[in-house]
Amino acid sequence: MQQVVERPLTRAQQARRQRVIDAAIELATEGGYEAVQMRDVAAKADVAMGTVYRYFTSKDHLLAATLVFWIEQLDARLAEQPAKGDTQAARVLDALDRALRAMSRQPKLGAAVFTSLSSPDPAAVVCQQQITKLMEAIVLRAIGEPAPPDAGERSRMIGHVWYSAMVGWINGWSTVGRVHDELAVAVRLLLPED
Repeated sequence: MQQVVERPLTRAQQARRQRVIDAAIELATEGGYEAVQMRDVAAKADVAMGTVYRYFTSKDHLLAATLVFWIEQLDARLAEQPAKGDTQAARVLDALDRALRAMSRQPKLGAAVFTSLSSPDPAAVVCQQQITKLMEAIVLRAIGEPAPPDAGERSRMIGHVWYSAMVGWINGWSTVGRVHDELAVAVRLLLPED
């Protein structure tokens, strides 16, 4: 089996790829999942269709990569302004609430990116794995030191509750308030105060 070696993108390629993501964000913010059509993304990003497909194998891959970008931005903001709270649970809930507030300001975009996460597209699955790692890192940083010995497992479980609760909100059978409440229960159970 031949192994493919991917080369890092040049600055110009990174800029084109980011324009594609920005176009998808704009379209999804305005019209949700259905509004993100690859031809429209290419036109809005001012790139050829082939350029869009060079970086993203499908609409679901593009939208999942958009969520990766969004969570990377959240992670950077949390690194600059760390989660607040006197306990591990309070800090984790503060970080998750920031993510929830940001997503709730753009519900159509939130629905579009979370819809893409259910895709079996192998490229979208890679993004799903990146999202899991990013969320685990955000939770672990909020937990801080001294962390419990099984902090990674606890972080992963909190991430699962976050994802499940967000899907409920996106699909309309839950509310933002309920998402917060479910996250608060999960965090309290997984990070009890000493």
